[in-house]
Amino acid sequence: MFSFSDITTAIDQFLHSVLPDQGALIVECILVALCAVLAYVMFAIVMIFMERKVCAAFQCRLGPMRVGYWGLLQVFADVFKMLIKEIISIDRSDKVLYNLAPYLVVMSSVLTFCCLPFASGLQVLDFNIGVFFIMAASSFGVLGILLAGWSSNNKYSMIGAVRSGAQMISYELSIGLCILVIVVLSGTMQISELVNMQRDGWFIFRGHIPAFIAFIIYLIAGNAETNRAPFDLPEAESELTAGFHTEYSGMHFGFFYVAEFMNLFIVAGIASTLFLGGWAPFHIAGFDAFNNIMDYIPGIVWFLGKTFFVIWLLMWVRWTFPRMRIDHVVSLEWKYLIPIGLVNLLIMTLCVVMGWTF
Repeated sequence: MFSFSDITTAIDQFLHSVLPDQGALIVECILVALCAVLAYVMFAIVMIFMERKVCAAFQCRLGPMRVGYWGLLQVFADVFKMLIKEIISIDRSDKVLYNLAPYLVVMSSVLTFCCLPFASGLQVLDFNIGVFFIMAASSFGVLGILLAGWSSNNKYSMIGAVRSGAQMISYELSIGLCILVIVVLSGTMQISELVNMQRDGWFIFRGHIPAFIAFIIYLIAGNAETNRAPFDLPEAESELTAGFHTEYSGMHFGFFYVAEFMNLFIVAGIASTLFLGGWAPFHIAGFDAFNNIMDYIPGIVWFLGKTFFVIWLLMWVRWTFPRMRIDHVVSLEWKYLIPIGLVNLLIMTLCVVMGWTF
C-alpha cells in the first residue's frame, strides 16, 4: 500500500537542503500545524452537514436545503454568521476563566485529533506511548467545560458543568479499560504499531469475544463522553437552556460547537484504529487474490470509511433513544460498565497468556 512517509521524507530532505536544521524544523512545524488545523476545520464542516442530513433522514425530512445545491453551503453560511456575531461580555463573570474555557476545549480536541493515523505515514503525533497520550490529551477538555460553567455566574451553566464533569470523568474509566484490552492484546501502546499489527486481521476479530465486548462498551462510553443523546444531560435544553455554554456567544460558542462534533469524529476514529484496523485493509487468511484487491484501496479511504461508519452508528443511537436521567447515566457506568470492563480485561489477559487469540 502507498505510504505518505515517502512524501514527508522528500519534503524533509528538500527543506534541509535549502535551510539550516533549525529553520527547516520551524518550517516543518508550521506546515504540519497548518495542515492539522485545515483538516480539523474541514472535518468539522463535514460532520455538521452529516449530522443535519442523518437527523433529517431519521425524521423523514430533507434537512437544510436553502443555501447551495442540496444545502451543501448551509454550513459555510452558518460559519460566516458565527464569525460576525458579537462576543457578549457577561457581568459578574470571571473574565479570564470565562475567555479561557473554550480554548481549553478546542486545544484538547485538536491534540487528540493529531494522534489519529489517517494513512500509513499520515499522522502528526506518533509516540511509543501514543495510547497514553490520547487519554491524557482528551481528558483535560473537561477542565474547559467546568471552567465555562463556573465562570459564567449562571446557575444553569453551573448545573450543566457539574453534570458534564461527573459524566465525562466517570465514562473515561470505561474508555480506559476498553483501550487496555487492546493494549494487552497487542502488547504495544504506539498507534502506528497497533495499526500495522492489524494488517492480517482486525483486533475485533482476533481478540474473540473480549475484543467485541470492549468495542461495544467503548461505543457506549464514547457516546457519553461526547455528551450526546441519550447522554446529553449536560446540555438538556428542556432543563438547562443550553447547559455549560448558555452564556457564550459568537466564536466562543462556536468553539464549543465545533469541538463537540469533532470529539464525535475522534471517538469514532479511535474506535476504527483500535478495533477495526485503522487504515489497514480487510484481509481474509488464505484468500490472496481478494487480499491483493483490497490492498489497491488507499489506506485513507479505509480509515475514513470505517470512521464514518462508526459515526453513523452513533448518530443512529442519538436520534433513536430518548434522554436518560442523570442518576441512570451514572448508575450505568459505575454499576454495569466498569464491572463488566474489569472482568473483560481479566478475560483478555487470560486469553493472551494462554495463547487463545488469533
